[in-house]
Amino acid sequence: MVPTASPHIPSPVVSSSGPAEAPRGPQIPLVGLAHGSRKPETAPAISCLLAAAGSRLGVPAVEAYLEDFAPPSLAEAVAGLGAPAAVVLPLLFTRAYHARIDTPEAVQETRDATGAHLVTAEVLGLGEDVLAVVLAAMERDGIEPDRPVVLLAVGSSNPEANEEVRAFATRLQGRRDASVVVGFATSTQPRAGELLQDRAAEEPALVPLFVAPGLLLDQVAHQARGPGLPVAEPLGDLLAGVVADRYREALGRG
Repeated sequence: MVPTASPHIPSPVVSSSGPAEAPRGPQIPLVGLAHGSRKPETAPAISCLLAAAGSRLGVPAVEAYLEDFAPPSLAEAVAGLGAPAAVVLPLLFTRAYHARIDTPEAVQETRDATGAHLVTAEVLGLGEDVLAVVLAAMERDGIEPDRPVVLLAVGSSNPEANEEVRAFATRLQGRRDASVVVGFATSTQPRAGELLQDRAAEEPALVPLFVAPGLLLDQVAHQARGPGLPVAEPLGDLLAGVVADRYREALGRG
């Protein structure tokens, strides 16, 4: 461990229109911290999102992963940047286990290993900005406003996190002309596959609340595509603006 004084982290210049200008002074890199997946397409999608967010901000942006089957780890990513400071942004929608336990542990381990000053940004969340991204993703993928939707979320052992997703679905339904119900891939009921079967007569679309492709999404998408139901793509780089905003907010309080 190399002891270092915490550097001054400049606030970014926020423009009222268009991409934000780069921060004044030294560039503070962005590290997007994702769960990770064994699916080969996951890492390129995360890289694309971080590249788009970094381009908006005018700062270096790289990805890191919480799980050891998806390199690099946070410590490896921060060491590779060679910068004295970075913003770590969990690419998560709720403050469930990965946000409350895994992320702080990874951040502290990385501080100890590298001596870098790390500011942890808020998770992506389920605010109006993410709601707008989901609506944009449905429009992008041809999901009609009057088609019912099964919103696929990972699911959590934390009931409050699952309730946040259900509340998000209710708000999403308020912006459409058809029903939106939440189906979970793991941990809790109702399971998305069962909802697709139960509501087959309505021909719902499957809309994933996922940042990137993954094996959990594949399993449910296969169930949807069997009877020919439409499946939206993960949100991907449509989230670049949200990521950029979380970075700016983190520096504002960092």
